[in-house]
Amino acid sequence: MSLIKRYADRLTALAPGGCYVALRVGFSYPAEEFNRLPDPWVEHYTVNGLVVHDPVMKWVYANTGVTSWDGIEIDDPRGVLHEAQRHGLRHGAVASVICAEEKGRRSYGNFVRPDRPFTGLEMRELLAILTLLHKSGAPPRRLTRAETEALRMQANGMRLKEISAELDISMSAVKARLANAKRKLGAQTPSQAASIARSRGVL
Repeated sequence: MSLIKRYADRLTALAPGGCYVALRVGFSYPAEEFNRLPDPWVEHYTVNGLVVHDPVMKWVYANTGVTSWDGIEIDDPRGVLHEAQRHGLRHGAVASVICAEEKGRRSYGNFVRPDRPFTGLEMRELLAILTLLHKSGAPPRRLTRAETEALRMQANGMRLKEISAELDISMSAVKARLANAKRKLGAQTPSQAASIARSRGVL
């Protein structure tokens, strides 16, 4: 079970109106996401392309930390937050975290209550959970240049023998580099290691 699923119940309790969490967003897509926003709002938001007008998303990419929707001082000419209220998303909070060592990858969460504003304590807990989830996906140890090189070659379809010849090292040395890369990434297979490395901007 992924860590985000372990926190699903707590996130739902803190944000009974729904929430969306995007972890380690690279160029445009998250490595992992968790969406419990109401389906009618998701459809309305998507069909009308509101993401490019959403002041919450503008805040996410310009800030780190946590704030309430009411605390966002960004113009909303398309009335995205008003539309959200019409769909029952009355009180919101947003959190954003980033780690420079991950080439600018950012995680963020959008959280909603239908009944009352979030308390400061609740917002701090949401930020703490998001920070934990973001950091849990970071490699516990950096891959060396040699390990990254061998992993990239294997991910590109090269066989061990070909990698050995290309790098002018023994096959046992290639295996050792790939094994170290898998261990550091917490992967069970070479393909899983390559997938994890790509999602974290290593490859």
